[in-house]
Amino acid sequence: MEKIHNLPRLFDFEAMAQKTGNGNGFTGQDILSVSQFDRERLSYIFTRSHEMRELVERVGACDLLKGYVLACLFYEPSTRTSASFIAAMERLGGSVIPITQGVQFSSVSKGESLPDTIRTLEQYADVIVLRHPEVGSAKLAADYASVPVINAGDGAGEHPTQALLDLFTIQVELGRIDGLKIAMVGDLRYGRTVHSLTRLLMRYEDISLRFVSPDTLRLPMALMNELLDQGIKVRETHDVADVIENADVLYVTRIQKERFSDPKQYEEVRDCYEITPDLMTRAKEKMVVMHPLPRVGEIHYHVDDDPRAAYFRQVKNGMYVRMALLAAVLGRA
Repeated sequence: MEKIHNLPRLFDFEAMAQKTGNGNGFTGQDILSVSQFDRERLSYIFTRSHEMRELVERVGACDLLKGYVLACLFYEPSTRTSASFIAAMERLGGSVIPITQGVQFSSVSKGESLPDTIRTLEQYADVIVLRHPEVGSAKLAADYASVPVINAGDGAGEHPTQALLDLFTIQVELGRIDGLKIAMVGDLRYGRTVHSLTRLLMRYEDISLRFVSPDTLRLPMALMNELLDQGIKVRETHDVADVIENADVLYVTRIQKERFSDPKQYEEVRDCYEITPDLMTRAKEKMVVMHPLPRVGEIHYHVDDDPRAAYFRQVKNGMYVRMALLAAVLGRA
């Protein structure tokens, strides 16, 4: 795509650079956990994300990050997250080293440690995006890196950028976050997207959370205790029908086969839930259905035609949020 340089009436790239250069404290920082985000920081990133959406819709791309290089290092398969970060960097004029599907063919297969891989890639890149199957891997990488590290998922731990785009999507779709009733369905035990989004929602007022899962996949007790300690309204159930009528947001997740050590346990719960057009007739007219994707049967394909189905809009929002984050941590202050 040809870069646009002389369109000040359409979009003020220099003003964006000045805003992002300040970075509201993000410049040069790692993005490892949602605990780094209070409401002020969330507001900053969401404002920048709206600007990024405007940029893409009006002119497609710019040279804000021309000369910067992103290394995408994925030890687990990824479609949306890796493609989203790559698209975000390229939309901002930067370059990408994509190590997204071939870690098994890299020096990792020879036994190279994560710290050594990180210290090698930082010789080429200005920022590293890491997905790794072990909890705490992003923090370990950041301890050894001299460039910003962005956590793109560390096992069953956190997925902060997914949580940010989820929250941004709720704001865009419903116009607010305070006062909403949010139901989360599926794998709440291993679902890092659920864990991260839940912690971000604690920043908001008068939030009600409903958790729908089999007993074996309930929300971890430590996180439940955090919610209760903060006085968040919480309810657990096994049945989506118990929550669908009052939910403002239905956040559906897949049962993650790769997190089960015993295949029999997975088979027992794999088909627990499916959101169907018939079930959606019981939902509010103004609500949204979300899913971090991929789906493997949790949402019927006919639901895609329902205007309340926001999961593909959610995907696109991910690019805007990651554009904002990349610009913030690589600010030209």
